[in-house]
Parts: sequence; structure tokens; C-alpha cells
Amino acid sequence: MRVYVVNNYGQFNHLIQRSIRDRVECKLISNQTPPEEIDVDGLILGGGPTLERAGRCAEYLNTLDVPILGICLGLQLMAREFGGEVQPGNIGGYAEVQVQILKEDEIFRGLPQTIKTWASHADQVTSLPPDFEVLARSDVCEIEAMKHMDRPLFGIQWHPEVVHTERGIDVLDNFIRLCKT
Repeated sequence: MRVYVVNNYGQFNHLIQRSIRDRVECKLISNQTPPEEIDVDGLILGGGPTLERAGRCAEYLNTLDVPILGICLGLQLMAREFGGEVQPGNIGGYAEVQVQILKEDEIFRGLPQTIKTWASHADQVTSLPPDFEVLARSDVCEIEAMKHMDRPLFGIQWHPEVVHTERGIDVLDNFIRLCKT
């Protein structure tokens, strides 16, 4: 099974790849890779500095028929691409954020209702796109995680790949399980 991580120039993208490489075939790929060259069972859209530097990620969302997990910028890109809004947040830089899981769903299977996460809210999703539902929230942001209601598209604002996030590896493992079905 192959799950690739799209490098959107974020400082933690290599950690996403390292977190799952022992479970699946995984590599970090450029966000300029043509969609027709991506033959995977799942794709993770990594974080990065700006939506303008997200390369061909919108094409991946619209053409690839595999589960996709957007992390931080990946979530924001997903929201914008499907009609949601992304705006500057009130808290820039990385910080601990207590996230409340509103709906366990497949991506949060086995997690407690509240988890400590590591996230930046320099930008955040402020309006949910049509056909998506909110899966998690915090005191900082009302849309910490979301899911498409028909397609296997998931987005989370925080970074599951860093040690500061509780149960982050469980989120990545749950995503890998989704890619196997």
C-alpha cells in the first residue's frame, strides 16, 4: 500500500512521512507533481506557509479518487477549493490547543473527546464548505477538523505528526486504515 505526502513547504512535512513510513510505502512528493503521475492508495496534503504556494493540490482534490487527508494548509486548501472560507486567525505561531472531538467518525476512531494538539492558527477555516461537516472544534477555532459527507476527504488544523500532539499517530493510523478499504 502507498500513501504519499505532498510537500507544501511546511516545516513538518518530513515528519508526516517519517511517522507513517514503517506502516506503508511512503515518500514526500513535490506539490508540482502532475496528478497523472500519482499512483497511490491515499494522499496527505502537508502544511505550508501560504495557499498561493500549494502548487497542484487543488488538482489532486478534484482528480484523484483516493482518501485524502489535509493537514493545516491542506485543510485550508480543501475548504477553499470546495467553497469554504479561509481567513487570518487571531493566534499566529504554533501553540498548544485543546481540541474537542465532536464526532468520532473513522478518522478519530478510538480517541478521547478532548485532545491536546500542536497547531498554528495564523490562517484558519472560518466557513465550512457545502457537503462537509465539522468533526472537531476548539476555543480558538470552530472548524478544527472537517470531513466531506460523500468522499473520503478529511482535514485537520493541527499537526498529528509532532510529539506535542496527543494521539496524533492514532489519527494517522486511522487514515491509513481508510486507505486500505
